[in-house]
Amino acid sequence: MALVRCPICDTRFEADSSPALPFCSHRCRRIDLERWLGERYGLPFEPEEEETDFGADDRELDGGF
Repeated sequence: MALVRCPICDTRFEADSSPALPFCSHRCRRIDLERWLGERYGLPFEPEEEETDFGADDRELDGGF
């Protein structure tokens, strides 16, 4: 049986005996979920640059200036 390491508490456990894979227990699974919901974890994000195109429509809204 394969031993794996819990990403939360770093405990080694048998993968076949855990009902909460990849975590060793439901407690560690809940800790991980709380971290995601509390925004302590996140995915890398690069905002797209906004294009600034000041066309005729924009000038009309600004009073033609």
